[in-house]
Amino acid sequence: MRAILFDFNGVLVDDESIHFETMKRVFREEGISLSESDYFSDYLGLNDRNCITAILEHNDLASSADVVSRLVARKAAYYQMQIRLKGLPEMPGAADLIREAHGVGWSLGIVTGALRMEVEGALRQMGISNCFKTVVTADEVPTGKPDPEGYRRGLQALNARPPLPARLFHPHEVLVIEDSPLGIQAARALGMPTLGVTSTQSAELLHEADQIIGSMAELSVKKITGLFPFPA
Repeated sequence: MRAILFDFNGVLVDDESIHFETMKRVFREEGISLSESDYFSDYLGLNDRNCITAILEHNDLASSADVVSRLVARKAAYYQMQIRLKGLPEMPGAADLIREAHGVGWSLGIVTGALRMEVEGALRQMGISNCFKTVVTADEVPTGKPDPEGYRRGLQALNARPPLPARLFHPHEVLVIEDSPLGIQAARALGMPTLGVTSTQSAELLHEADQIIGSMAELSVKKITGLFPFPA
């Protein structure tokens, strides 16, 4: 294994419940009820724009660009408010894994449906901003998962940004760590090996992943190379 691309929400930070509560608040103000079961089964893994669009269309409401942008901005404001009040919960073991993987020379990146300001704030809090070669967010890839464009851009950045690799990274050498079926589908579309983390979903829902673990705290460089013994 030569590189890892991480999802963010539910993998590096334990904030999926915050996203649900703030999304629920936004739609309650619009007269729409959003249940926790529906959110985690139908919308987890979508970026805010696609999630809001899907919920509006499910309720036969207008999903014009202006309406969606207004709700995205409101939801982002509520999210930031919650983080300022309560702090951002880190996923146990995630920061330690990242520091270890960075220390042995693996190239690391993030591909997420979160907004850049959310990701950068979390990485500063965790003290791991310097460990990542690339961060691809919803600001750059509005289509979101399961579209593979985010992971395609992540792979391109691993190959194109300094320090340049001695040889190009190929998809089968880049592990993707995800907590949602949509993210796993996006990575598999490019031929990337996938590791599912059951922090927000059952193992049954992550069945398309090549390997499944219960938490980020289980992972280490040794564990990953045992699960995915790719040549150097």
